[in-house]
Amino acid sequence: MATDTFHIGGDLEVGRLGFGAMHLPTEPASDRETAIAVARRAVELGVTLIDTAHLYGGGANEELLAEALHPYPAGLLVTTKVGVARTGPGGEWRLDGRPAILRDQVEQALRRLRVERIELLQLHRIDPETPLADQLGTLRELQSEGKVGRLGLSEVTVAELGQAREIVDVVSVQNRYNLLDREHEPVLEACEAAGIAFLPWRPVAMGALGARAEIAAIADELGATPTQVSLAWLLDHSPVVLPIPGTARIDHLEENLAAVRLDLTPAHRERLDRLAPRAPLSQSC
Repeated sequence: MATDTFHIGGDLEVGRLGFGAMHLPTEPASDRETAIAVARRAVELGVTLIDTAHLYGGGANEELLAEALHPYPAGLLVTTKVGVARTGPGGEWRLDGRPAILRDQVEQALRRLRVERIELLQLHRIDPETPLADQLGTLRELQSEGKVGRLGLSEVTVAELGQAREIVDVVSVQNRYNLLDREHEPVLEACEAAGIAFLPWRPVAMGALGARAEIAAIADELGATPTQVSLAWLLDHSPVVLPIPGTARIDHLEENLAAVRLDLTPAHRERLDRLAPRAPLSQSC
């Protein structure tokens, strides 16, 4: 890696390997205690970026993190996402970017996370049924009110990112991306050109047997695990990439975070680069 840290929005410094809290169970009580231990261990090991969302248990994941970590240590960023709600027929989850929903979810997040300001808030998905200007305008209003510090997006195309940047200052993008799934390579390139943090979700490679065998072979050569190789490749691939691998087990957490110490040789990177084709720009626009 060129550096172990990244400044989101130019001023918010975080370590480049974060933690995704989605998989932390909130019940039963025994599993909840384990989840709290995992979150605390992540911070003990130096994690400074933790990702959650209203969608994860309808805010229960946010409450879990607050129980585990509040008062938050200096330098820890807990980022959350809004824009998916139980407003469909029968109470099912659906995209919902209506201003009232977004504002309510932010207010809930402030209460659940026990903070007065969310330093990084991301729109979980763009709601196609609500004008983008209304969705981002609401978040910009919350930013002006001091309830939100910085704004990001999730699962967007290059074109959507460009449209959003005409309305607000976008400092992060969270798209599905990993060593064997590079559909959003053009989005990553756009983020790199603009200095926008790119947080790949599902960062550990899952793919064809042959590709997995090659990753395993490289892991054996390096005395590492395939997961560590996948994460090290992401960190090497672009300086704006901030992977957020998630787990509910401390041993997996420790394995993931050890990837920051894994050095890939140029030959290894070349072999890994060949495992998946780059997505053509037209697929993401």
